[in-house]
Amino acid sequence: MKLSYLFISIIPVISTYQFDPNGYVIFCLCMGRFGNQADHFLGSMSFAKNLNRTLVVPPFRTFKNVPYSEWFKFEELDKYHRVISAEDFMTFIAPEYWKEDNRIGFCWSYEPIQDCRMKEGNPMQNFWTELGVDKFTKSVNFPLSFSDYELWKSKFPADKYPVLAFRGAPASYPIKKDDRINQRYIVWSDSIISEVDSLIKKFFDDEKYIGIHLRNGIDWSNACRDVDGYDNYMSSPQCLDDSNKKVTKELCFPSVELVLQKLEYVLLEKLNGNVKNVYVATDKNPMIQEIKEYFIQRDLELNIIHHDPWLPIIDLAILAKSDFFIGNCVSSFSAFVVRDRNINKKPSAFWGFD
Repeated sequence: MKLSYLFISIIPVISTYQFDPNGYVIFCLCMGRFGNQADHFLGSMSFAKNLNRTLVVPPFRTFKNVPYSEWFKFEELDKYHRVISAEDFMTFIAPEYWKEDNRIGFCWSYEPIQDCRMKEGNPMQNFWTELGVDKFTKSVNFPLSFSDYELWKSKFPADKYPVLAFRGAPASYPIKKDDRINQRYIVWSDSIISEVDSLIKKFFDDEKYIGIHLRNGIDWSNACRDVDGYDNYMSSPQCLDDSNKKVTKELCFPSVELVLQKLEYVLLEKLNGNVKNVYVATDKNPMIQEIKEYFIQRDLELNIIHHDPWLPIIDLAILAKSDFFIGNCVSSFSAFVVRDRNINKKPSAFWGFD
């Protein structure tokens, strides 16, 4: 009988990462859905850079941790500041410099507290567990603003606190105006662009199209019920910053009539009736029948697509590539699209705002 032997060569994985003596910033990207997470990520980029610490890029949180590079090009972040993925940090840096018996959690509080509850609740517990963090051994509270950079450096120097691990993102919500430009380093991954380009070809055969974002679910209706007269609400600074206007219910939850009128203005006046394709992203009602009937009466037959993709990221990328975009001023989902379009010099507008 002839025997065969299988020889397996085990080659150790060698890290290209060296420990950064300036320290690291790691945090749970755990607030809300993608739009809110994106706002927090952009602000955290500024925080890490201003402290001159390496940013540990967290995964996005859905029903699981999604590594940053699945949706965006990781290497583009290097153009802004030093970065390492959370997965590589835990593999190559943490075993030596952030050991299990000395992991400090940071949380904001005016009063001294015993426990930051770093892994308490969802999604915090699952976020850290999926990264391989079983526990935090100590808590530190800080009554500091995230913009007091010199105070952060003096109070928490890197030689004593090499890793600043936060329960939530070290950033403001809504995003600060100065942090919005960080989106220029958030570049879609090749796999996302490939899928989006094929869908645009399928839906519109490379013809021009406008994208619209409708927030009209019951949770959004409740959130917008009593907003009249607010100076700011959620992402409203994106359109109210340079105006003397206040938040209104129509800005937050536009009526069907307002949506149709704004769409008419964009399609027939701004675009002169030359664009007949509409892509709708929504959390509830795409209003396809209402839109079609309204424009048939105006002798314009529209091709309206509501894809409802498996990933909201696909919606975002399709909206970002549209020839014109109308979004919700109060929504962080719309805000991500608008920032992308501003960087690429593409026109956008908002429901209920002139």
